[in-house]
Amino acid sequence: MAFRPDVINYEFPITERVRTLLRLEDLYDRTTLFVSREHGLDHHAALAGIFEIMEVASRADLKSDLLQELERQRQALSALRNNPHISEAALERVLGDIEETHARLLKMTGKFGQYLRDNEWLMAVKQRMGIPGGACEFDLPGYHYWRQQSAERRRADLDRWFGPLLPIKQGLDIVLRLLRDSSKVSHYTARNGHFQQMSGGKSIQLLRVSLPPDLPAIPELSANRYAINIRFVLPSTSGERAKVVESDIDFALGYCNL
Repeated sequence: MAFRPDVINYEFPITERVRTLLRLEDLYDRTTLFVSREHGLDHHAALAGIFEIMEVASRADLKSDLLQELERQRQALSALRNNPHISEAALERVLGDIEETHARLLKMTGKFGQYLRDNEWLMAVKQRMGIPGGACEFDLPGYHYWRQQSAERRRADLDRWFGPLLPIKQGLDIVLRLLRDSSKVSHYTARNGHFQQMSGGKSIQLLRVSLPPDLPAIPELSANRYAINIRFVLPSTSGERAKVVESDIDFALGYCNL
């Protein structure tokens, strides 16, 4: 069951693998947006995003993990062919996406982002970006020159650096879409801003809390294989300690697992 679009959805990964996929999804989305823009500062942010993707993805055997999960999902979905309750056209589209992405991932060779690490100019920029204010024009005149080039020239470079990383994005997009589509949604009330539910050892990879956007409450969640605990706090940007909502909160809770 999909969550309604007129609510705020808060996602809480339960496993380290899903946590990594969500971090990369956010980084890929932001980087794609900045690559598409024109200003030199946007392309600076795009390059920073490429460096972050490289660091996060290289910490795990992400390619192998995605290949295994895509193959597992391909087998599970193939078994649904000729099921009268399943749209044949929609099923074939998903299977086609999985097979195409699986093939693209297989074509990726070597360590993730190694071609970026072999570029001494990029690594010099990356090193300076790790220092607050370290990428100023007097620190990196060559980088300053690059940022003064036309947007088309900069984007061509960014596409060359970013493009080989995209099969990972396509793989994680499919896995996260299937994971979210698996959501089983229940509606609950948190009494005086608190909610607890025993899990009974049930396997959960992702929890999604859904709230109306005009409700001044933010969920804070902790979970393990035995229990789910949620407390709702008042939103604040003042820096004060978060205060728990004292009224009852109606919310939807989605349980996602592949």
